[in-house]
Parts: sequence; structure tokens; C-alpha cells
Amino acid sequence: MSENRSASTDPEELARFARLGDLWWDLNGPQAALHKFNPTRVNYLRNLLCAHFPDGDKPRSRAAEQPLAGLRVVDLGCGGGLLAEPLARLGAQVTAIDPAEENILAARRHAELGGLTIDYRPVTVEALAQAGESFDAVLAMEVLEHVADVNSFLAAGASLVRPGGLFVGATLNRTLKSYALAIVGAEYLLRWVEPGTHDWTKFLRPGELTRPLQRAGLKEIDRSGMVYDPLRDQWRLSGDTDVNYMIAFERPA
Repeated sequence: MSENRSASTDPEELARFARLGDLWWDLNGPQAALHKFNPTRVNYLRNLLCAHFPDGDKPRSRAAEQPLAGLRVVDLGCGGGLLAEPLARLGAQVTAIDPAEENILAARRHAELGGLTIDYRPVTVEALAQAGESFDAVLAMEVLEHVADVNSFLAAGASLVRPGGLFVGATLNRTLKSYALAIVGAEYLLRWVEPGTHDWTKFLRPGELTRPLQRAGLKEIDRSGMVYDPLRDQWRLSGDTDVNYMIAFERPA
């Protein structure tokens, strides 16, 4: 099987996102909603990683210029690099993978324009796992609802987490509320994303994320919802996990 095809890849999903090309970085384009969403998840990850990983014998400072310096991070299903780039700017050594070569090419072009060094690879998570690599933090952010075999994806992703390291997943909950807001509202009424971008049946209830990772030896350490604040026109963390949520897991040292 090719390095950019696996049990978890969905050909229709790959084709949809591969068509974006440089439009990944158009603030008013097809990924405009993700650009608005991005600062909240980046801040969450910065704070989580700083709290979890000391800098030698000292705690990390979230206010440092590069608070994630020295940490090896992999972004699974990186698309055009919208998450990989800010993490690299925060000092992380970022590997970013995507099975769609078109996405990797777009991501590389944009990183070069910004003078960023990011290890972009057109491979699947299963191929990366088979290579025996390991990372301080493994991120599966807004990708799980687009894969064909979630259990295969999560098992491979979990194997990449070093002892003492973290796995962080962010996805959409399969609830009536998420159908109303993320499908009917975001896709068909507000047109935040192209209609058909999401399949509600592929949204994951939290237990469907936690159980496979627990079987892989990981332990949940944090959970947070994310909600849109229309008055401020921005996203914020919340205890409400009915639509968008993030869960962090640790592999015990």
C-alpha cells in the first residue's frame, strides 16, 4: 500500500481538500472559518504543552518568545499548514503529514514564504508509525471526522507518543446540537464552509475517541469544549463539549 494511502484515508475527503491548493491560506476563502478558529486551539496547545513539559529543570513560560522550543511535535492531517506554522513560530520542531501531496506542496510553499522550517511529508499516519518514530506531542486536530477508519488512525497516532508525551485530539461531537450548528448552520445557512464538508455520521462522541486511546495505553488528562461567541466574533474555550471539543491524553512515563 502506498505511503499516502491507508486504511484510514478516504479518497473523497482527500480529493476535496487537495483541490484547495493555496486557497488554504486565503483568509476569506474556503478555510476562513478555520482561520478564525485557529488562535483558540493554538493558545490551548501552547498552554497545555508549557504546563506539561518542563524546560530542563525549570517550568516553561507561556509568555516566552518561543515557549515550545525543543519540543518535537507532529501534526497529523496538516492540510495547508494552518496549525503547523504557528506552532513552529512558537519554537516547536514540527513534523506535519498529510496523505494529499497537493496539500503538502501548498504547505511547503507557504512555509518558505514565511522563512519557516517545517518537516512536511506526504505520508499517512500508519506509514509514520511503521517507521518507528516518536514525538513529545501528537496532534490530530479537526482531522478525525474526515478519516475512513478512526480506530486505525488513532492506534497509529497513539504509537507515535513517547513515554511521558501527549496526544491531543480535536473534533466534532455527534449530537443533535452539532447537527443543527455545524451542519445546518455553518454549512447551509452561514456558509462558513462548503456544504458537504462534514458528514455528521462521522462526528465522534468523546467516548469514541477516548476508548481506543485508552486501549493503546494513554490516559486522559484534560478536556475542553470550544464555542463561538457571536458578540466578539471569536471562538473561546468552554465547558460545553456538545459541538466542538478537544481532549488531551498522556502516555505514562
